[in-house]
Amino acid sequence: MTKPAIEVDSLRKNYGPVLAVDNVSFQVAPGELVGLLGPNGAGKSTTMRILTTWLPASSGYASVCGFDVYDEPLEVRKRIGYLPESVPIYPEMRVEEYLAYRARLKGLPRATRQARIDYVLERCRIREVRRRLAGTLSKGYRQRVGLADTMLADPEVLILDEPTSGLDPIQIQETLATIRELAGQHTVLLSTHILSEVEAICNRVIIINRGTLAWDGKLSELANERGVYSLEVRGPALQVSDWIRGQAGVVRVNTRRIEDNLTQLDFETSIPGDHREDYAKQISGKGWTLRKLDLRQRQLPDLYFEVVRARNAPSDFAMNPADESVPEESATPV
Repeated sequence: MTKPAIEVDSLRKNYGPVLAVDNVSFQVAPGELVGLLGPNGAGKSTTMRILTTWLPASSGYASVCGFDVYDEPLEVRKRIGYLPESVPIYPEMRVEEYLAYRARLKGLPRATRQARIDYVLERCRIREVRRRLAGTLSKGYRQRVGLADTMLADPEVLILDEPTSGLDPIQIQETLATIRELAGQHTVLLSTHILSEVEAICNRVIIINRGTLAWDGKLSELANERGVYSLEVRGPALQVSDWIRGQAGVVRVNTRRIEDNLTQLDFETSIPGDHREDYAKQISGKGWTLRKLDLRQRQLPDLYFEVVRARNAPSDFAMNPADESVPEESATPV
């Protein structure tokens, strides 16, 4: 049986009285590209910092490539590339000089060092700025230099926290394409607030909310979970709404009266498949007029907002200070 590239078991992290990560468990298989999602203060960055050995856990277990992040941190660091949200590069160094310095720190052999630097310069599309001082670069270029740094030692695992932050649309597309190409050769754990980015490149999503694991599954499973229907019917609004709510598997209904005797209903059903023909026949049989009936398969935004809203009811849970107030610039890239 193949060992997981990343394993987290009953992970907890306290900041004094604040429980930032609460009993989180998951595994990431070698070569997987996994999106780590959650609102601000959910515990994403704390979890990533524990995995990169930058922050100790209060309890629980975490390993990377079979090495315990607490007992064997140096072995873990040899096998990961970590990109924090704000890249801590030295502003007085030129880009290629900085990458050469980082390559020496990571122990790259002298014989292959320059070839590897040339590779990441090309792969991350920063060759045109290789002679510029890092302090003169835009945030977008700084992010790409940081990504090049994470790839220098050809690590088995890449942990990327907001890798497209500050990039323009073209740079975002190019960076996502690069990350997608890395999957399979590398295990990638990617954190972002932009759901469309996760849908574009990830095959699996982990959602953390209020320090706990809220959802873990493959995006391909979403289409088979629920159908989201949009319906416009000309008929008695109350009767139409009651009829929809009485259908098997319907879990959520939003009703809006467009005009007299014309009602729009958006509803979800937990029964997989396309049931539009059955709904149309029933509506016709009742003597109502069907003006619109669309089906949209459940997508990541539907799941995300449902999970987050369901778990964000008022409670005594305090916002995670590690995800909000600890300056990322103090982190040292691995």
